[in-house]
Amino acid sequence: MTDNSDDSTPTSPVAPGLPALPADIEALSYEEAREQLIGVVSRLEAGGTSLEDSLALWERGEALARRCEEWLEGARKRLAAARKDS
Repeated sequence: MTDNSDDSTPTSPVAPGLPALPADIEALSYEEAREQLIGVVSRLEAGGTSLEDSLALWERGEALARRCEEWLEGARKRLAAARKDS
């Protein structure tokens, strides 16, 4: 008997092995993700947040940084394709 249930966490097609980004972050443009990341870093640097809040901010920052990297990797691929075509 084969178990067809899939209780694993979806992974990112850009970063295999890493969990998929939350939908709200996945929908962000590079600029939006970068601005939010700057805000997260500023809040963490300012301190004064609880450990729980700091961890949540850190996790969101990691996801935002990954989203920015996805955009940059896409841009690199487009540039490489354009150079190859010319």
